[in-house]
Amino acid sequence: MAKQKIVLAYSGGLDTSIILKWLKETYDAEIIAFTADIGQKEELDGLEEKALNTGASKVYIDDLREEFARDFIYPMFQAGALYEGQYLLGTSIARPLIAKRMVEIARAEGATAIAHGATGKGNDQVRFELAAAALTPDIEVIAPWRLEQFREQFPGRAEMIAYAEKHGIPVTASASKPYSMDRNLLHISYESGVLEDPWFDASAPSNKDMYLLSVDPEDAPDQAEYVELEFEQGNCVAVNGERMIPLHVMEKLNELGGKHGIGRVDMVENRFVGMKSRGVYETPGGAILFTAHRKMESLTMDREVMHLRDSLISRYASLVYNGFWFAPERLALQALVTESQKNVSGTVRLKLYKGNVIAAGVKSPVSLYNPNIATMEADPTQAYNQGDATGFIRLNALRLRVASGVEQQKAGK
Repeated sequence: MAKQKIVLAYSGGLDTSIILKWLKETYDAEIIAFTADIGQKEELDGLEEKALNTGASKVYIDDLREEFARDFIYPMFQAGALYEGQYLLGTSIARPLIAKRMVEIARAEGATAIAHGATGKGNDQVRFELAAAALTPDIEVIAPWRLEQFREQFPGRAEMIAYAEKHGIPVTASASKPYSMDRNLLHISYESGVLEDPWFDASAPSNKDMYLLSVDPEDAPDQAEYVELEFEQGNCVAVNGERMIPLHVMEKLNELGGKHGIGRVDMVENRFVGMKSRGVYETPGGAILFTAHRKMESLTMDREVMHLRDSLISRYASLVYNGFWFAPERLALQALVTESQKNVSGTVRLKLYKGNVIAAGVKSPVSLYNPNIATMEADPTQAYNQGDATGFIRLNALRLRVASGVEQQKAGK
């Protein structure tokens, strides 16, 4: 009788390396390791060989970078999504893509289950499993960190390292990097370890080596650099006059942003599972794209459409953060967002300087800004009659006068 097949989301780190071996032993199953290449770069080196040596029967390392940029990052940035006013959702937006590919592999391989190394305290377990449920409702999900048997065997890192040594599994776990890190095309996140103390200064000179995508703003060039981004229907299609696919746009903006120390965020956020957590993020290209997109909208988007979309930003960002990317409400919001972007086209010029993204000009062939109407000088078109404002103000003040009169009457005035 054929063995059960389990598809494991595999990174090659300590946790998933241990989990691969543990799943094979505990379930007497065939383990198919899957790694999504979403921009980890050198972290992917040697992964296939390591997974096979650890016990995987098959390894998938799929290049999903362009799909990630085109179908996940770009639609989210069209929505202007920002979680709790700071976080550009770099980790959150990657999880539904990973889950999507996992269930595709599971179907192709005839696997009955997928597994992941997310802990029972984090957001990723929710994101993986909600996406899987939306795409393949009958597939089993194995989350070892939520199983008492696994936690009893591995109460701490020391036991995991000892297990790895016993089974000849090479792992990198040292005090030189006392935090966890997650990297993709959009960002790098750092959390846990020394960062669990919110008073710990991650920007201190002694911690410069932690950051991989950006220089310290204090060490960035003393000369500002200009960059121009061209948009078509809300999507950036060219940088400095060179047309690019979304993947190459993100790579170019990461290079420029990193050079100037742009996109660092240090925040305490609210996890979906109920606790607060501290995260430090580097999102150099994303910070540039977010600012440029908003500037483009300011010139080309109708006021009421913008205000309607903006009223939904918090909701949209929470859906992404909490793992509801494939939920019908996110898809419905995306349809509204797509409609709102049909005229968000033109060019934005920005100045990059020591951690700052500074507006330096915006133009569009479909601009809604009319200098003849907005001018403080004489209006040659006479499109706006200043005298009309008298009635406009009187009508808007009517309910305020009525309410004030009632309050004065109550006070006996």
